[in-house]
Amino acid sequence: MPPIDLLIAFLVSTALFAFVPGPAMLYAAARTLAGGRRAGLMAALGVHVGGYAHVLAATMGLSVLFHAVPVAYTIVKLGGAAYLIVMGWRLATAGHGGAATDGTGQGEPRRAFAQSVLVELLNPKTAVFFLAFLPQFVSAQAVAPLWLQFFFLGVITNVMFSLADLVAVIGASGILSSLRSSPSWGKWLRRAGGSLLIGLGARLALERG
Repeated sequence: MPPIDLLIAFLVSTALFAFVPGPAMLYAAARTLAGGRRAGLMAALGVHVGGYAHVLAATMGLSVLFHAVPVAYTIVKLGGAAYLIVMGWRLATAGHGGAATDGTGQGEPRRAFAQSVLVELLNPKTAVFFLAFLPQFVSAQAVAPLWLQFFFLGVITNVMFSLADLVAVIGASGILSSLRSSPSWGKWLRRAGGSLLIGLGARLALERG
């Protein structure tokens, strides 16, 4: 493993990146608002599972492809952005019944999980982040080989970002609980969650680099 000083610096840096509110936490909150706590938890799990593809890609050096072939990065980025926008539109225009919004709609948690895995797979910025971030904390002098250090640090990064997503889910669940007394809460929360996803998709599509 990396030297202890590098490992401590890595943990502090990762925590700062993970828990500063950003697109991943907004995504988890949006899925919670639109589908309830169970859907939000399954969405966070889906992002976590999808993140391991990027961990493996960084371990095997495949993330370099996005730097070597900018067109590949753009295609994947626009595909992910389009998927977020379509998914947000469907959530925002779905039925207005409260049953679906409290997370008990049939198949909603499973659907949130599957969609979130795909969202993470189609997010090249995650791959580029691993490629830029992890090499700063590996050491050629360490006993463990470089590929194992990449994998070890990548797993820790993925877990820490998922913990931050869970914080977002818990926070959004609190909002849900406080709004349950409103008769129109289901309709408006689905619209809010869907609008957040549309905004995230537009941001991803328009972001440079």
